[in-house]
Amino acid sequence: MELALAIVTLALLVAWIVLGPLRRGPEIDKREDDRRAALEAAKEAKYREIRDAELDLQMGKLSEEDWKAIDSELREQAISILQQIDRLAPSPAPPPRPRGSGRGR
Repeated sequence: MELALAIVTLALLVAWIVLGPLRRGPEIDKREDDRRAALEAAKEAKYREIRDAELDLQMGKLSEEDWKAIDSELREQAISILQQIDRLAPSPAPPPRPRGSGRGR
């Protein structure tokens, strides 16, 4: 009886250890999704800043020299954000859609 209990306990312990990474999977996925969303928002904000600087140049609020300095810095920051997005694990592809057989029409 004690041997059977020890075997069951050991089996449960091994199962708990082996399944550990599977229990944490959704947490990791959520953190990656949150990180991707934050980077996508930062990318869009940086693009907006670049467009705003171009508009400021056209309206005469910035000199050509100031605009070049600002534009260069903003584009470097945008490239950095894009590189961070590229380093993330790829987004899971949506499941393929079932295709009809094409018959009967």
